[in-house]
Amino acid sequence: MQAFTEEQQEKIVHAIQLAEGRTSGEIRLAVEPHCKGEPMDRAAVYFRRLGMDKTAQHNGVLIYIATDDHQFAIVGDAGIHAKVSPDFWEETKELMLRHFKQGDLVQGLIEGIVHAGEQLQRFFPRQDDDVNELPNDIAFGDGKND
Repeated sequence: MQAFTEEQQEKIVHAIQLAEGRTSGEIRLAVEPHCKGEPMDRAAVYFRRLGMDKTAQHNGVLIYIATDDHQFAIVGDAGIHAKVSPDFWEETKELMLRHFKQGDLVQGLIEGIVHAGEQLQRFFPRQDDDVNELPNDIAFGDGKND
């Protein structure tokens, strides 16, 4: 079963496109039904698998979610960690969690994407020569592969 309808996927991808339109940063979403291990570890696997550790300014953000297990994590590259406040990731997670608890997974993801995008814009504003280094689509996994 697909985690999101086509319309929901379009809304999420659109949020990523809007956020990235204001920054040189890259935002990706990785979704799988089950989390094999700890959410942060799985997020780190996807972060590397999707090439997010290879952006020019080390300013990639990955939101990972295991839909059936109700677990998620956010990973940012070193360039972001050096600039955002220490509570930024928890703040983003809490913002998302408010929507998740109300059963609105899509809006929670969109809020997280928007919030991450605002910080990326603040510290990594879009330049005239910026290129989209990574796809904006949602990476779907099966929760089984490392």
